[in-house]
Amino acid sequence: MRSILITCLLLAAGSTIAMAQCDKKVSLTSSKTQHWDSQGALKHTDDEKVIVEITQSDVTVSINNDGGQQKLTGKVKSDTCDWKIPFKEGRTRIHLTLSSDNGESRDYTMTITGKDGKLSFVAESKDEPDDVIKLEIDKFEEKN
Repeated sequence: MRSILITCLLLAAGSTIAMAQCDKKVSLTSSKTQHWDSQGALKHTDDEKVIVEITQSDVTVSINNDGGQQKLTGKVKSDTCDWKIPFKEGRTRIHLTLSSDNGESRDYTMTITGKDGKLSFVAESKDEPDDVIKLEIDKFEEKN
């Protein structure tokens, strides 16, 4: 009986630690953006600085390339967060509408996946199924 109680307490503590990172403000920085089609073929790659900042309620995407700067902002509609090891093994999926500076908006699903300690980022929109965006993550930071 005592070992069952200890096991339950350890599982509860582990779950609390795994969920604790879900309410953190994070920033992902990338220097390369890949655009893939719906069949998984690479269409093109852009060398550009992209910073994605995520809080529990908001997402901001700042893009800086040869064409200038662009900022997209959005409110989180829903999210799922399941990390076995915070920001190393697991996944966060965010559903949101991103709006650009010029007022255009589009629904996206953003997925951040950690596998073997490496993070990946994918953004997909039902409005543009032939443009799956993948960022190569250069830097990850937890913000206060």
